[in-house]
Amino acid sequence: MTRRRFVKHILNGAYALMMMQLIKPASLRGMPRAPSGKRLHYLPLNGHSLEEMARKKMHHDSGRFVNPMGLSREGRFWDLIRWKFSPNAFETYLDEQPLNPVAIDWSVVKNHHGLSITFLKHAGITIKDHGETFYIDPVFDDIGFFIKDFTPRRFELAEMPRANHILITHGHYDHLDTRSLQHFQPSTHVITPLGYNKVFQGLKMNNRRQLDWYETVETGKQRVTLLPSNHWTMRNPIVGPNRSLWGAYLIETQGGYTIFVSGDTAYFDGFEQIGSRYDIDLAIFNLGAYEPRWFMAQSHANPSETVQAFIELNAKHLMIVHWGTFQLGDEPVHFPPRDIKMALEQKEFLNRLIDVKHGDSFFVD
Repeated sequence: MTRRRFVKHILNGAYALMMMQLIKPASLRGMPRAPSGKRLHYLPLNGHSLEEMARKKMHHDSGRFVNPMGLSREGRFWDLIRWKFSPNAFETYLDEQPLNPVAIDWSVVKNHHGLSITFLKHAGITIKDHGETFYIDPVFDDIGFFIKDFTPRRFELAEMPRANHILITHGHYDHLDTRSLQHFQPSTHVITPLGYNKVFQGLKMNNRRQLDWYETVETGKQRVTLLPSNHWTMRNPIVGPNRSLWGAYLIETQGGYTIFVSGDTAYFDGFEQIGSRYDIDLAIFNLGAYEPRWFMAQSHANPSETVQAFIELNAKHLMIVHWGTFQLGDEPVHFPPRDIKMALEQKEFLNRLIDVKHGDSFFVD
């Protein structure tokens, strides 16, 4: 490891400690087991209804939120140190990580009068639906000088379609980026999970709707529902984690096409319930920062788990984001598309993949 990479490695670890992974996964001894004897990194629902759990506010706890599907977590600085100073199994591939500048001809998107989905960068998505434009977790540039941006922006923000709605899945800094949000009009309608008032008050974005799990907001001819996910959030390590909520979104478009946006999530056994409730045309899953599994499994699904969740959702097509921009796990930024294709091929579902790269648009009608 070069000296420069070593320094960035330390700074990246500090960022992970402060903003992403301060909370330690439970020890393997405390993990539940499947009937097969395999250790699980989530709490099985055991027949319990996600909707009933949401109605009973089982994810609320005295000014904080809890993850009913997640294992107990303990603050452990030394586990982070163990990860950052352990050999990276992908070390020999890191110098191959490609730089892919993102250039988008926004006139094509603007002139399309139906439904389009554009992959921006990291987990950022633009959905344009018959004149209404949604931005989900927009991040336009870097999130820290020590975290390399492998997909630098090569388009002017003024060229983008005017935002009608901004959706935020959770508060981690690579999803709720205030510098990016400052480029939008303060009057833009913002939809978030519960608990983000202070962030948006600071941005003077007061046209907001906060949702709890399974709550819905009508946005003209679209419906947006916040759904449970197996994750957590934090913006300030001093006040601690889970002061705000997190979740996935279900977007029912004007023409009836239904889009599931996972946000960051670990695998859990609730996707089948969601799939039985909603007829999902496209599932957009976040896939990235999934290695090493002993550290990441409680926060992010890996390719095989993503395919399993996709199958359980009974969605018609799959798209992946949250890859290619920032190396936040051990795996190289360009591995997720390769790995998801292999995982889909094993299940004979490769024909369900909508294979988009940064800056690409998928036009539905």
